[in-house]
Amino acid sequence: MFDNLSNTIKSIAEIPVSEERKEILNTLVQYIQNKVNTNEEVRLNFICTHNSRRSHLSQIWAQTMAFHFGIKNVFCYSGGTEATAMFPKVGETLQNQGFQIEKLSEEKNPVYAVKFDENEHSLICFSKVFDATFNPQSHFAAIMTCSQADEGCPFIAGAEKRLPIRYDDPKAFDGTEFMNAKYAERSLEIASEMHYVFSQIK
Repeated sequence: MFDNLSNTIKSIAEIPVSEERKEILNTLVQYIQNKVNTNEEVRLNFICTHNSRRSHLSQIWAQTMAFHFGIKNVFCYSGGTEATAMFPKVGETLQNQGFQIEKLSEEKNPVYAVKFDENEHSLICFSKVFDATFNPQSHFAAIMTCSQADEGCPFIAGAEKRLPIRYDDPKAFDGTEFMNAKYAERSLEIASEMHYVFSQIK
């Protein structure tokens, strides 16, 4: 893993996760553990309305923490109830925290390659609907990262499990003096919770 990212993860390990949040996260722990116990692939699809911020941060940090803790056969995805674009501040924030980000295209919905280790495949990130063909169609957990997507999608076709794990939207601080700090804060919050989840897998 890249040195700067390893240093970030060391600091993440010090961020406390409340008992209330652990109770919510333990449903995801149980899902992953059951898959590991039966030697099945773990497919996690993180879903938010626009697939622009929280769902990408969750996808990327979950995949990174699975690698960090040596949990094999974990495949993380993200999607939205509509497709927009991965917000540029997400990539900038992750780069500051130690990831390597490469922008592969320049259209309205750019494609990004996100690397956490020099010898591992890049995560391919762009905005898409949750049931796009790029994402799994069955045998996956749908993790709802915002209340709007959770309430607006009562049924996710193909999902074995539906888990609401919600985060506040850093978009509320776009264009303000707090923007950089709030994106970094939200990224680290998600990272600390994914760190907790994968640290529990035996």
